[in-house]
Amino acid sequence: MKIAMVGCGAYSLAVSLRLNQNNNNVTIWSESKEKVDLVNKKHQLSDILKGVKIPKEIEFTTSLEECVKDKDVIYVIVAAQYIYETMNNIKKFINHDSIICIGTKGIEQESCKFIHQITEEVTKCKHVVVMSGPSFAIDVANNNPVALTLASKSKDAIAKVSKTLNSPTVKLQETQDVVGVELCGAIKNVIAIAAGIINGLGYQESTLSFLITESMYEIKNILKHLNGDEKTILSYAGIGDIILTCTSTKSRNFSFGKFLINATLNEKNNYLIDNTVEGYSSLNSISKILSRNDIESELINTLYDIVFKNEDPNILIEWLNSSNK
Repeated sequence: MKIAMVGCGAYSLAVSLRLNQNNNNVTIWSESKEKVDLVNKKHQLSDILKGVKIPKEIEFTTSLEECVKDKDVIYVIVAAQYIYETMNNIKKFINHDSIICIGTKGIEQESCKFIHQITEEVTKCKHVVVMSGPSFAIDVANNNPVALTLASKSKDAIAKVSKTLNSPTVKLQETQDVVGVELCGAIKNVIAIAAGIINGLGYQESTLSFLITESMYEIKNILKHLNGDEKTILSYAGIGDIILTCTSTKSRNFSFGKFLINATLNEKNNYLIDNTVEGYSSLNSISKILSRNDIESELINTLYDIVFKNEDPNILIEWLNSSNK
């Protein structure tokens, strides 16, 4: 199939490698001419995926029209804050029957809308799929076995996306719970910040397991109130991604949580300028969503106080010790 990949970050490249292995014709869009010229010359982007060769068959372009027009599936993997701009830019080159697969995890900051909602609203596309699950870019690129959840109201769209991805080292799980999968994809980065805080305070695996378990109850309650499927917490996009993000030092969100323990306000702000921490913006957005829908989450409230109000990180441990289910 003819595939468009909108985005040229580590995860975009890694997924593109898998798509290429499945004999799909992949075209990747980047706004950086320098990056496109470099990969066309050296067939690698060492600053993004170190040591990974990019096959010559994968095409790169700075033209969105060239990338997305007349493609069978359009993958969009860009940072959540750019989703409105990206969808507005591609809508003129697609139609309502186009299939869009979103690999972006997070919630748009200004509107506090899920990514699939913005995609449908801007493009009027009827076939939107959300892809999520425990899959670090380097592991995907190196062809390690990974598992992904695909969520959509369109069975035809899921079937087509599955066909592009399906391989012996990619296990796919299908659901119609788009809200649940998106929420889990955003909130797992928030939980990872909490995991980093626990690690930074000197607590070990037992306390981390305690945190993850308590988080499951909190997420299940939020899912119920937002009309998601509570069973999604047990999916690859749910517990699978939460375990990965909360237990790996590769996680930027985990690292940020650990950094917070001894950081001054200025050091925290500088860290956020220099590093992408998805959980930071997701925490703010989720807090707003909960407030607007009158949903209570002591964990989210506690983390908000630590991250945005600079409260003592030890209040997370106090919450764990006092939490009742």
